Amino acid sequence: MIKIDNHINDNPEYYQLSVGGEVDASSSIHLEEGLKNAMTSSKKIIVDLAELEYISSAGLGVFMSIIQELENQKIKFVIYGMAPKVKEVFEILGLNQLINIKDTKEEALAAIQ
Repeated sequence: MIKIDNHINDNPEYYQLSVGGEVDASSSIHLEEGLKNAMTSSKKIIVDLAELEYISSAGLGVFMSIIQELENQKIKFVIYGMAPKVKEVFEILGLNQLINIKDTKEEALAAIQ
Protein backbone atom coordinates (compact mmCIF):
# COMPACT_ATOMS: atom_id res chain seq x y z
CA MET A 1 0.00 0.00 0.00
CA ILE A 2 1.32 3.38 -0.97
CA LYS A 3 0.96 6.55 1.07
CA ILE A 4 1.45 9.88 -0.67
CA ASP A 5 1.40 13.27 1.00
CA ASN A 6 2.04 16.47 -0.89
CA HIS A 7 2.06 20.17 -0.27
CA ILE A 8 3.52 23.45 -1.50
CA ASN A 9 5.76 25.53 0.74
CA ASP A 10 5.79 29.27 0.13
CA ASN A 11 9.08 30.29 1.67
CA PRO A 12 11.24 29.08 0.07
CA GLU A 13 8.89 28.07 -2.71
CA TYR A 14 9.02 24.36 -3.45
CA TYR A 15 6.73 21.37 -3.75
CA GLN A 16 7.27 18.47 -1.37
CA LEU A 17 5.99 15.00 -2.14
CA SER A 18 6.33 12.33 0.53
CA VAL A 19 6.01 8.71 -0.54
CA GLY A 20 5.73 5.85 1.92
CA GLY A 21 4.78 2.20 2.07
CA GLU A 22 5.14 0.02 -0.98
CA VAL A 23 5.08 1.10 -4.62
CA ASP A 24 4.21 -1.84 -6.83
CA ALA A 25 2.51 -2.35 -10.19
CA SER A 26 -0.95 -1.62 -8.80
CA SER A 27 0.00 1.45 -6.77
CA SER A 28 2.54 3.04 -9.12
CA ILE A 29 -0.30 4.97 -10.80
CA HIS A 30 -0.72 6.93 -7.56
CA LEU A 31 2.99 7.78 -7.58
CA GLU A 32 2.71 8.92 -11.19
CA GLU A 33 -0.31 11.08 -10.37
CA GLY A 34 1.51 12.62 -7.41
CA LEU A 35 4.58 13.43 -9.49
CA LYS A 36 2.54 14.86 -12.38
CA ASN A 37 0.61 17.03 -9.94
CA ALA A 38 3.89 18.26 -8.45
CA MET A 39 5.29 19.03 -11.91
CA THR A 40 2.29 21.17 -12.82
CA SER A 41 2.45 23.00 -9.48
CA SER A 42 6.11 23.99 -9.10
CA LYS A 43 9.51 24.23 -10.81
CA LYS A 44 11.19 23.04 -7.61
CA ILE A 45 10.26 19.60 -6.29
CA ILE A 46 11.69 17.53 -3.46
CA VAL A 47 10.55 13.95 -2.89
CA ASP A 48 10.84 12.39 0.56
CA LEU A 49 11.25 8.61 0.33
CA ALA A 50 12.13 8.07 4.01
CA GLU A 51 8.97 6.02 4.60
CA LEU A 52 9.26 4.04 1.36
CA GLU A 53 9.68 0.35 2.20
CA TYR A 54 9.62 -1.21 -1.27
CA ILE A 55 9.59 -0.05 -4.88
CA SER A 56 8.95 -2.37 -7.83
CA SER A 57 10.18 -1.98 -11.37
CA ALA A 58 6.85 -0.29 -12.17
CA GLY A 59 7.54 2.34 -9.52
CA LEU A 60 11.09 2.84 -10.76
CA GLY A 61 9.66 3.16 -14.26
CA VAL A 62 7.54 6.07 -13.10
CA PHE A 63 10.68 7.95 -12.03
CA MET A 64 12.44 6.99 -15.27
CA SER A 65 9.48 8.18 -17.35
CA ILE A 66 9.56 11.73 -15.98
CA ILE A 67 13.30 12.41 -16.32
CA GLN A 68 13.09 13.87 -19.83
CA GLU A 69 10.01 15.93 -18.95
CA LEU A 70 11.80 17.36 -15.91
CA GLU A 71 14.64 18.48 -18.17
CA ASN A 72 12.31 19.87 -20.83
CA GLN A 73 10.38 21.90 -18.27
CA LYS A 74 13.57 22.93 -16.40
CA ILE A 75 12.21 21.58 -13.13
CA LYS A 76 14.67 21.19 -10.27
CA PHE A 77 13.96 17.73 -8.83
CA VAL A 78 15.63 16.05 -5.86
CA ILE A 79 14.87 12.81 -4.03
CA TYR A 80 16.04 12.38 -0.45
CA GLY A 81 15.79 10.18 2.63
CA MET A 82 16.00 6.79 0.95
CA ALA A 83 16.57 3.68 3.04
CA PRO A 84 19.83 1.93 2.09
CA LYS A 85 18.00 -0.93 0.32
CA VAL A 86 15.93 1.47 -1.81
CA LYS A 87 18.97 3.62 -2.57
CA GLU A 88 20.88 0.54 -3.67
CA VAL A 89 18.15 -0.29 -6.22
CA PHE A 90 18.35 3.25 -7.65
CA GLU A 91 22.14 2.92 -7.86
CA ILE A 92 22.06 -0.53 -9.52
CA LEU A 93 19.80 0.87 -12.23
CA GLY A 94 21.91 3.99 -12.62
CA LEU A 95 19.08 6.30 -11.64
CA ASN A 96 21.45 8.06 -9.25
CA GLN A 97 23.26 9.29 -12.40
CA LEU A 98 20.04 10.75 -13.83
CA ILE A 99 18.21 11.98 -10.73
CA ASN A 100 19.67 14.19 -8.03
CA ILE A 101 19.59 12.09 -4.82
CA LYS A 102 20.48 13.48 -1.40
CA ASP A 103 20.51 11.99 2.07
CA THR A 104 18.68 14.75 3.97
CA LYS A 105 15.93 17.30 3.42
CA GLU A 106 18.41 20.11 4.09
CA GLU A 107 20.67 18.84 1.31
CA ALA A 108 17.67 18.49 -1.00
CA LEU A 109 16.55 22.06 -0.33
CA ALA A 110 20.07 23.37 -0.95
CA ALA A 111 20.16 21.48 -4.26
CA ILE A 112 16.97 23.06 -5.63
CA GLN A 113 18.04 26.64 -4.88
